[in-house]
Order: sequence, then C-alpha cells, then structure tokens
Amino acid sequence: MTQKELQHLYWRAGFGINPKKLTSNTKNRTTVVNALFENSNTFSPLDIDLSYLDGIRPSDLKNYPKLAKEIRDKSRKKILDLNYSWINRLINPKELLRERLTLFWANHFVCRDRNPLYAQQYNNTLRYFALGNFRDFVKAISKEAAMLNYLNGKQNRKNRPNENFARELMELFTLGEGQYSEKDIKESARAFTGYNHDFEGNFVFKDVQHDAENKIFFNRIGQHNGDDIIDIILEDKQCALYIADKIYRYFVNPAPNKQHIKAMADVFYKDYNIENLMRFVFMADWFYDDKNIGAKIKSPVAYLVGMVNTVPLVFERERDLLKIQKLLGQTLLDPPNVAGFKGNKAWIDANTIMVRLKLPSVLLNDAVISLKEKGDFNDNLFNKNKGKRPFKTLPDWNVFLENYKLIKTEHLEAYIIQGTINKGTAAYLQTLNKQSKRDYCIQLMSLPEYQMC
Repeated sequence: MTQKELQHLYWRAGFGINPKKLTSNTKNRTTVVNALFENSNTFSPLDIDLSYLDGIRPSDLKNYPKLAKEIRDKSRKKILDLNYSWINRLINPKELLRERLTLFWANHFVCRDRNPLYAQQYNNTLRYFALGNFRDFVKAISKEAAMLNYLNGKQNRKNRPNENFARELMELFTLGEGQYSEKDIKESARAFTGYNHDFEGNFVFKDVQHDAENKIFFNRIGQHNGDDIIDIILEDKQCALYIADKIYRYFVNPAPNKQHIKAMADVFYKDYNIENLMRFVFMADWFYDDKNIGAKIKSPVAYLVGMVNTVPLVFERERDLLKIQKLLGQTLLDPPNVAGFKGNKAWIDANTIMVRLKLPSVLLNDAVISLKEKGDFNDNLFNKNKGKRPFKTLPDWNVFLENYKLIKTEHLEAYIIQGTINKGTAAYLQTLNKQSKRDYCIQLMSLPEYQMC
C-alpha cells in the first residue's frame, strides 16, 4: 500500500494516522486490514460513574420530590459526562474500527435519552454489535430501554398499538422509504406490543399487553412477534442493499456507485455479518481509487478528533468540548431527530466553515476569534468572550514534532491534507514561510482542503 492509501484507510476506519505510525506499518494490504480487525476483536464498554442511582427505586422518585429533582439535576450533568467520555474514547480508542463504527451506527439507529443509565447502555449496545451480526443487532436495538422510550415502544399495547417504532424500523433502520405499505406498518406494530423495560433498563416482555393474534406482514400470515418481523424484513435483499448503500456513502464516497454497492450487498446478504462487509470494502481495489480519497467532508466530530490526533490536545475545561460540538453542528447523544444528522454537505454553511477555518489557530495557537460582523461565529457563544481566548487548551507540540520528525516542513501537506489541493491553494502555500513546522501545520489545518477526508 502507498502512503496515500494507508492514510485514506485510516481516515475512514479511524481518524487519521501520523507518519511515525505509517512507517511502522507494513505495506501489505491484507496484513494492514487484518490488523485493524484484530485490534477491534475485543469490546471495551464506555462506563461513567452512575453510583448516585444505587438503591434508588421508582417509588422514591414519586414519593420524594426533592430527591427526584436532585436525581434529575445529576442526570443532566451525567449526560454531559457521557458525551465527554465518548469524545475522549474517540481520541484515545482502545478498538479503533469498533469506535468508528459505533459513531456510524449512532447516526443510523438514531436515539436520544436523557437518562444517563439508558443512554450509556444504548451506546454500549451500539459498540458491542458494531462489527457483529446485523440481525442480532436490530433485535437488540428493538429491546433497548432508550429506544423503547424514544419511539414510544412502552405505549405500544394490545388494542392500542403505537406505530412509531414499526415505521422507523423499516424506513430508517432496515429498508428505506417506499419499501413497505401502511398495512405492513400497522401489522408489524401489533407484533411489537408488550415490549417494555424495568427501572434498571432491562428488557421486559409484558405478555398481557401483547397482541398474540395472527398478523399479515409482507404477505406472511402468523402470530408474529417483534423478532419474527425483523427476520421477515431481513429476508428481503432490499435490506442488505439499503445498509450497503449507507455504509458506502459513509466509508467510501457520498456519491453512490451502484455496481460497488450491489457487490457489497451480495456479501452482506449471505449472513448479515458486518465484519465481513467491512473487510470486503477495505480490501476492494475501488475503495482506494483517487476519486474516493478526499471525497468526504469531515463530520464535526471527525474534524475535531482528527485535529487532536495530529496535535495532541488537552482541554482544560471539559465544557469546551460541548461548546465546540454545538458550534460545529454535531453534538454526540443529541441528534436533531430520528433521521439523524444529514452529513457531508450539510456540515458546512457560512458560519461553520468560518469557524472551522479559525478553530486550528484558536485551539493550537492561543488565538482569539475575531468578531467582525454581528452574526459571525455564533454570537451567543463568543460575544461575552470578545478579546479573550474562548477555549483553554494545552497542545503538546513536542509529541507532534516527534511524530513528524522525519517529514520535511515543505512536505507536511502530503500528511495533513487528504485528496487534491487546488491550484490556487497550492500557489498560496508556495508563498508561506516554512521555517516553523508548527506554524505550517496550523496553516494547513486552516485551509478549505483540510475539511475533506
């Protein structure tokens, strides 16, 4: 594999790679890809301290209003802790590919819950199944406390079915729009009646609330339960095509290639094994085509994590991590709706592109954001900090210089920038002073081309 191909792989399977790690990597594609999967064979759950919930019972929250308020207040803070822990896990992943896929699945099986216990459990379910069997994955998601709350599963009862989960299961999670009828939604909603959970977030099936009568779903008659519905859906190859298409747009190129997606679906449909699908993608010659390198706009999280991977960075105030996510338009654990973040071109608008171009200087060089016009850079965040550093950070330039020690300053762009640099930018780079590797790195990160991966 070439340097360019290795960087491309690590930007899609992770959040970039530095030259020191590049030189230690073998150039054999099979060996490199195998190592990615071997590194992610294990599962390390994300755990924050939720001991404040120990011994709390549902009746306590009803009978003691003061205690209930205290629990709510702590829970709001713990959701933020979970956000920070997730960001830090992405920056320092134990299993790189598993973490990248967890981020992907979080925007596929979209869910939001303000209970940190349920939110953490859901996040770890995404992590656990990220490279596993998709059939088992969907069934597990259907029984998660967070999802049962988010899409009204607990309100789905015999003689009074709620169709929210049944609709999104097909439209967003498995088949895509137009692949089912309203009758299919109604019948499958009946199959998921009786799904519930206890106070600790464990799945509970309430038989008395379940509709055990015959249902007709996709022209199949039977006393279908929720798992049966999922099995019937996955028999339709459209499910494999739909997931392959989403994987392709996220990991390969936002512009779909029907031939490549069909080949992916053929692999996936055999057993719905996510690892086999991802191996097929990363081993394919077309994955490394020039047209796919630098073809994606980095998500705000990939942009931030990638920057910190290049220049290690400590945020002195954890809340700054949340500010940056909000400023850039992607807050973990807080999707805009059940369809999730649109991604790619939707990440960039007049405000966010200016913030992105300024942020490297702000985070890495003690710069301040200049407020030239009203409305620039989200006034509600920065006006009160005018003339001051909006974020307190400690960049570790020594580690950066060690990792890039063998790279000449004038060659940095080949490692910092993915894809093609346009002629105007190339001419601009020629005019820059390249005496300082540190300064040149910040200048490269401040280019429009740095937004791509």
